[in-house]
Amino acid sequence: MTIFGYAAYGYIAFISLVSIIVCAVDKRLAKIEGARRVPEITLIALCAFGGSVAMLFTMLLIHHKTQKAKFMIGVPVIIILQFSCMWWVAHFLIHMI
Repeated sequence: MTIFGYAAYGYIAFISLVSIIVCAVDKRLAKIEGARRVPEITLIALCAFGGSVAMLFTMLLIHHKTQKAKFMIGVPVIIILQFSCMWWVAHFLIHMI
């Protein structure tokens, strides 16, 4: 594996960990009256930047944002788009070689 492969895995691991932590913190803040919450756009951005699978599993595990269609439809759509893009890039690179 090249350095780019290790960097990609490192990035996905990092953004996934950040997504899990931010989702769990937001769940904790939701239980505190008057606490300032994590903006929904932040959670969606973490998904878009690569933490979508970790965010979805965390949401389902801790039952956070599972009543909101924006998350229960949006996060899986982001996952499908990300995997489609990865397949397209991999397919393109394989045919270049």
